[in-house]
Amino acid sequence: MQATGLLDVFPIWILIPITLIVGALSVEAGYRIANWRKRGAKDRTEAPAAPIVAATLGLLAFLVAFTFGAAASRFEERRQAVLAESNAINASYLRAQMVPEPMSTNERGLLREYVDVRVNASQNGQIAQGIAKSEELHKRLWAEAVAAAQKERSPMTSLFMSSLNEVFALHEKRVTAVVYNRIPSAIWLGLYVLLIFAMSVVGYYEGMSGTRHTLAVYGMVFAFAIVFALIADLDRPGKGLLEVNQQSMVDLQKSMGQSP
Repeated sequence: MQATGLLDVFPIWILIPITLIVGALSVEAGYRIANWRKRGAKDRTEAPAAPIVAATLGLLAFLVAFTFGAAASRFEERRQAVLAESNAINASYLRAQMVPEPMSTNERGLLREYVDVRVNASQNGQIAQGIAKSEELHKRLWAEAVAAAQKERSPMTSLFMSSLNEVFALHEKRVTAVVYNRIPSAIWLGLYVLLIFAMSVVGYYEGMSGTRHTLAVYGMVFAFAIVFALIADLDRPGKGLLEVNQQSMVDLQKSMGQSP
């Protein structure tokens, strides 16, 4: 299982110049179209394009803001999922001491290994391998829990199994947040199509008005390129520059290593 998105094939530092080039070429194309129109229709006048420019840029800004908000919301969801999962694993680790031996020792060892897998997968960006190994450990943890329940049916054993169920459920929540809750490809396509159209309209307006605001327009294109890169980074777990803080899981890993 691999987390993939439309722009995942491009590194973040490549997305900025790609978006900048796309926007700049669109401005130039619009400007040349306007010059061609002016030469072919010297005896006709067109309605002012300024309202169309404002409306198109406003629509692009709205879609960018909507997409950025969605990406930021999913980033926060992943951050909260890490904290919730670390708390659930810690509760299971403590309750494992109350189940019969040798299942108690085995369960605590498997939970320590489970935390190591989670931390290493996040730090190394090996999400697919981490998910596969975690699901393998789920089966071993549950098998040990079933053996403990068969050996001694007690409220503490039931409580421990309930804790394991919560750990498994939070794992699925994190997998959903990482693998499935991505910005749809259709939205990315819409963003870039709208960017091309908006920058073309800006270039067309410059050509029809006979003025060039090259630095200002390219500055605007650069600003959109930065925001596009930030959205892609927020949407790219385990691969980008903005990473979910794993400190709660690291602290749990240390506390498990120090426990007797």
